[in-house]
Amino acid sequence: MLGKRVYNGFLVVAGIALAAFLFCYFTGCTAFAGPLQVAAFVGFAIGVRGSERLKGFSYSLMILSAVSISMYYPELFLKAGSFEFKQLIVPLLQLIMFGMGSQMSLNDFAGVIKMPKGVIAGVICQFTIMPVIGISVATFFGFPPEIAAGIVLVGSSPSGMASNVMSFIAKANLALSVTLTAFATLLSPLMTPFLMKIFAGELVEINFWQMMIGIFNMVILPICAGLIFNLFSRGFRLKRTELAQLLLLVAMIFVKSMISFLTSELAVASLAVSFLIDFLIFAVLPVLATVLFNFFAKGDRKLLENLLSFLSMFGIAVIITIITAAGRDSLLDVGLLLIVACFIHNALGYTLGYSVSKLLRMSEQDCRTIALEVGMQNGGLASGLALEMGKVATVGLAPAIFGPLMNITGSSLATWWRDRIPNQLKTTKH
Repeated sequence: MLGKRVYNGFLVVAGIALAAFLFCYFTGCTAFAGPLQVAAFVGFAIGVRGSERLKGFSYSLMILSAVSISMYYPELFLKAGSFEFKQLIVPLLQLIMFGMGSQMSLNDFAGVIKMPKGVIAGVICQFTIMPVIGISVATFFGFPPEIAAGIVLVGSSPSGMASNVMSFIAKANLALSVTLTAFATLLSPLMTPFLMKIFAGELVEINFWQMMIGIFNMVILPICAGLIFNLFSRGFRLKRTELAQLLLLVAMIFVKSMISFLTSELAVASLAVSFLIDFLIFAVLPVLATVLFNFFAKGDRKLLENLLSFLSMFGIAVIITIITAAGRDSLLDVGLLLIVACFIHNALGYTLGYSVSKLLRMSEQDCRTIALEVGMQNGGLASGLALEMGKVATVGLAPAIFGPLMNITGSSLATWWRDRIPNQLKTTKH
């Protein structure tokens, strides 16, 4: 930890760099604008860590600094030799989803039985409010078809782990938040392609089955791998219920292979090879990983959590940076309007999610949870799907903007709610 004076020093340097950037920008001296803008964001990112209230914005500010670099020097983030960096997006997303799965268990899905009203309301809000707002905002601003499709894609994606963190900070119903994220993610292979077909089918070509398989590859199977890792990390003597869970997770791999077989011209032999490859990657490798984890880390879950958290944050930053570099020209055309559109999309998600929950007479904690689950989307998944569509430089722009933006707004909203303890918790304390 740095001292308070050091953090304040970074804030002062960041303020000077920002002032110098604005001077250069408005006087046309663009040669130094890029480095000054990056220096300002990095300075603020480090400086705010000295404040309990503001340190939650540090990560978003670091992403903004990375985005600034990729806007000024896009060639650095496009390719190295013949290798295109956009090929890293899917593996990084799979790593993030594996980390998500390793922190979960199938008990998270059992919350559907324990909290049916909250889960049903949350899922319906998730897959109706956001896609409808998405197409409405895109139409209102008159974006080009592929940019508009990216906004709809964000709205059609499930929520991500960020909403769970914000729910914890906001003193919301964390159990409901985790269950909603898990259940919405489980439904995403069906709901996301379906919603894209309905709302964005006239904007870009949507291959329903290809998108479904893509979601299985990028989200469902890596999460299954994480769940398998979680099962075996506690030991290799599984109980009957745990064996049943393992068989269910392996069945998900088979389901993906069957969908591929039924929707393509694969031969039976190709189906078998596809299943075997997926089985080795998403079932066998996680088991081997538990052996290494228990041997080298002695089963230290805290160490694992910190490592996966770092890798997830790093992966998201890299994905956003690559997409920004690839779509730089489009961003220069619609950047400011797209930021405004994403902010409206995000803010209306919070507002309508909370309002609908209130109308259903749900508790304050549940209202906060659903608001955050609806407003915060899995931008990483949307970015991966944009890459699968071959349109990461256009369709992928809205997810790249929405991700950092929702972290800033989500942190702000969660911090504001944190100081306003729900009556339900006050009663519990007394």
